[in-house]
Amino acid sequence: MNETKKEQERVIILSVQVKSGDKFEFTESLSEIVSLCETAGLEVVETFVQPRDRADTKTYLGKGRIEEIVELKDREDIEFDVVIVNDELTTSQSKHLAEICGEKVIDRTQLILDIFAQRARSREGQLQVELAQNEYLLPRLAGHGISLSRLGGGIGTRGPGETKLETNRRHIRSRIHDIKGQLDEIKKHRSRYRENRKRNQVFQVALVGYTNAGKSSWFNQLTDSETYEENLLFATLDPKSKMLSINDGFQVLLSDTVGFIQHLPTHLVEAFSSTLEEAKYADVLIHVVDRSHPNYKGHIETVNELLKSLDMADIPVLTLLNKKDLVEKDLIEETFDTRYVSSRHPDDIKEVKAALSAFIKSLLVHYELSVSSDDGKTISQLKHETLVESVDFDETNEIYTVNGYASEDSGLVHRTAEKREKHDE
Repeated sequence: MNETKKEQERVIILSVQVKSGDKFEFTESLSEIVSLCETAGLEVVETFVQPRDRADTKTYLGKGRIEEIVELKDREDIEFDVVIVNDELTTSQSKHLAEICGEKVIDRTQLILDIFAQRARSREGQLQVELAQNEYLLPRLAGHGISLSRLGGGIGTRGPGETKLETNRRHIRSRIHDIKGQLDEIKKHRSRYRENRKRNQVFQVALVGYTNAGKSSWFNQLTDSETYEENLLFATLDPKSKMLSINDGFQVLLSDTVGFIQHLPTHLVEAFSSTLEEAKYADVLIHVVDRSHPNYKGHIETVNELLKSLDMADIPVLTLLNKKDLVEKDLIEETFDTRYVSSRHPDDIKEVKAALSAFIKSLLVHYELSVSSDDGKTISQLKHETLVESVDFDETNEIYTVNGYASEDSGLVHRTAEKREKHDE
């Protein structure tokens, strides 16, 4: 039986370069939209950039420029199925562009949503995608015309269908309400898990960073997992967590999160807030940065701004300047809370675990406990639930002296100390 291979959709990219804007940031944004198209499985055939004081209120690029592009298509100088705009379009812009071009018009936000729709695997992720799609499309229904009538398959069509959108706004509002209810239930379920972990004194660490910085690679290396990793934007969408052992047994819960990106629409951040829920309640964040990227400093700023908007700016951060194997010159940028690493180097994996151990230790309080020689269970628990520095045995008294670090309210440390006091009485 012969299978018909699905042809790649051919796209052109339109982008306005605002004359008063930052040129480097614009170049970065343009490079990013090309990468987003690649991640979505699209073939970029041409990019059209127009310097302007601001985007045209009706046609985004000037009407004359759009007509030139259409003429190129009519002469068969270029062939394309979809127009991708490197901005968020208004309803009017989307409508007029679609009418002139005669093809689907997708803006940057729709492209990102489409990628999310492709990559969401968990029930929660799929609900979040649908919520963001519905919230994005609801205010844009009026006058969409050809841009909606052409949703016959491919990019931008993995969400709600045309008929449902155009004829039943009430259904969409009802669906948004329903999805939010389901996501609230998932949040409550996760909250109960978090409360249990808190009671059990589980230390939580979350990986955050710009998309494609290497978070999943580090998650896999640190936890011996096989999380999906690829050199694509938004390769990871669904949250994953796994126990990680450091410092001879101390257990921390490590979570991977969706990557951040510049100009991420507010409602999209809000829709995916529960994906970042694990990070929001972490004791420590590991900020993974692609140090080989020419705009790595801009990526750091974007992540920091988003963390601030999510009320996560006060969580202690250990920074990994990643992909040092792709940086030509040696750069010494290491400090107590910054490491220059590559997930491909085995020695760096040990280095990161040691750095994480030292970083966590700085947030805990020191303890010294005496444990009788026949109480191996307590020593094992201390190694598992606290950062144990040393265990020394006194043969004369047959007592172990355990030195380590734990949270100030560690139940295990308090119980062990009380048990010893009673024994000494």
